[in-house]
Formats: sequence, structure tokens, C-alpha cells
Amino acid sequence: MFRTAAIPVLIASLVPIAAFSAMGHRMDMNAMVMNGNAEELPADCQAISEDVQILVRAGTQHAMYRDGKLFGYDDHTWEVRPCARVTVTFVNEDDVRHQWMIHDLPRYLYPQGMFHMELNGRGEATGSFIVPSDERTYLVHCDISQHTEKGMKAQLKVGRGNGDLPNVPGVS
Repeated sequence: MFRTAAIPVLIASLVPIAAFSAMGHRMDMNAMVMNGNAEELPADCQAISEDVQILVRAGTQHAMYRDGKLFGYDDHTWEVRPCARVTVTFVNEDDVRHQWMIHDLPRYLYPQGMFHMELNGRGEATGSFIVPSDERTYLVHCDISQHTEKGMKAQLKVGRGNGDLPNVPGVS
């Protein structure tokens, strides 16, 4: 049995949030950008070395239809200079949810060491992050169940990187 005072709280908890934005996170009913950072430099960077714009298209039409690949990005390797500010425009061309997620960024700037974008079906989102100065290769992928294994895996090379990651479609 509900008490009368609890009813507004219950109703408010069932109402979807129209939009949310705080501390590097932006979210609405169709898109999410998590851990965005266009200003705060990694500790090993003195200044932004370059501004890089990356357009990423995701969907079945970008899959390399071999070895069970069903999803894909239109490109699988991006290269930037150390300390670059990277602005990603992520376009989902499918009716299913896709992500563009990069791992192993400095945890003091990016919680869990990641920058993450997600679209709930067709749409577009834009977000930025700043890479540190070390020359290495970062994993980029879609973390939706089976999407990485089905072809949504890529790499971002800072400087020369430190090699190619395994099992990146069209790369390794």
C-alpha cells in the first residue's frame, strides 16, 4: 500500500529524463557523450599540438563481409599527434545502438580511462578529448554485446603508435 506522499516520488522516478549535461557527460534520449574534455590538458602536455576533426560512420554498410563481420566503422585507423585535441563526430547509420569508445586514457582526466559516445539508432553526436604525449596505439570499439567481435573494432594512433592492434578489420 502506497502512502500519499510517496506517489509523486514514484511518478517522478518513472518520467524519462529529457536531457542531462554535467562534468563531461551529455545525454538525451538518442545520444550520449561520456567523459568529454576539450580543455584540460594531460599532465605530460604543455599545450594542444593540433585540433583534429574525425568523422566516424558506423553501420552494417561499413562491415567487411568476411569472417562473420556484420557491423563496421567506415575507417579503422586514425592518426593524431601527441597532445592533440580530437573532436569526433559519430554518425550511426543503423537502426540499432552503436558506440565509439576509446580506452586507456589517463584516469585522472577520464574516469575508467575512457571516452565514450553512444547513439540509440540513427543519429549523430559530437564530443572531444585530448590525448597524452606518449606515442601509442589505443583501442577503439563498440562495447555493445558482440559488436566488437562482429567488426566494430578500430585503433587511434598517437604519433607513430606502438604497433597495430590485433584483429582490427582491414588492418591486422
